[in-house]
Amino acid sequence: MAAVFTAQMSMREGRWRLYVVLMNTTERWPEYRFGPAVPTFTDRVNALNVLGFEPLPDATWEWTEDTETHDDPASPVILIAAVGVRSRTGAIA
Repeated sequence: MAAVFTAQMSMREGRWRLYVVLMNTTERWPEYRFGPAVPTFTDRVNALNVLGFEPLPDATWEWTEDTETHDDPASPVILIAAVGVRSRTGAIA
């Protein structure tokens, strides 16, 4: 059975980035960088494949918002998308 992880996507420095959260490790999290346009569903799946992952069956992207500066209501909003993923068969992750 493939390990289950969470992939997240957010914008940083004007570019969208998708990364897979690897808890309890000092390894660098796998990351894929997009351009400034919001990546399509297909773009995201292709990026996950490049990183050696695939969305869980029937998984949906869930969006939430955060702020750059906590406790500051005037702080810019940061959008974060998340989806459950698993290691692709035969991939090393």
